[in-house]
Amino acid sequence: MFKKLLAKLAKLKVEPEPIDLSEFGDSLAESVSWKPAKGGGTNLKTHSLKQEDYNRYSFKTTYSAMIFFSSFVLMGVVLPIIIIKGNNFSNGIMSVDVLAIIGFGLLFMGVGLFMGYRFMRPIVFDKSVGFFWKGWKKPEMYGRDNPKGAIRLSDIHAFQILSEYIKSDKSSYHSYELNLILKDGTRHNVIDHGKLYALREDAQELSEFIGKPVWDITNR
Repeated sequence: MFKKLLAKLAKLKVEPEPIDLSEFGDSLAESVSWKPAKGGGTNLKTHSLKQEDYNRYSFKTTYSAMIFFSSFVLMGVVLPIIIIKGNNFSNGIMSVDVLAIIGFGLLFMGVGLFMGYRFMRPIVFDKSVGFFWKGWKKPEMYGRDNPKGAIRLSDIHAFQILSEYIKSDKSSYHSYELNLILKDGTRHNVIDHGKLYALREDAQELSEFIGKPVWDITNR
């Protein structure tokens, strides 16, 4: 009887308390979405904000993130070598077992290289050209062929900080998003990682740099 009651209680959905957005004093805050703009996340601190000069801030990949994706590449190289050397495959290097092990290693390497590409790409706020962008191609102030996703700093209305609870079979944690809210109400993700205190500090520094407010609901 008691176990059945607990099972029923576990299935009940607890509705989250409504968020009071009136404190931001902006009608746009009440009309934009406050759900995660980017699904998933990490419990690592993947990026740190750095001031490169008077007109430019960029997010740099942290050492912990580099170690994380590099470990996948390293395992993709080392594990197949260890397994192959530790076993006597009668059909030589072209046997099905050996090819499967090599394929497994290449998969790990591919995952690591993909994460490295995602983590290492520049994330930049630059007043000299008047743009925010992600990627290696720098926008031009009056360019017509600017990279996809480049956003004029003048179009930014506010910075948004929110959290997402991520649960898996092995772990659960909160990941935190820093998003841009544009004047038309659309949102664009800047970074997403697991260290709230650092995200808040970075958002405040960018807020002072661009002169736009931070809307933060993570303390509710």
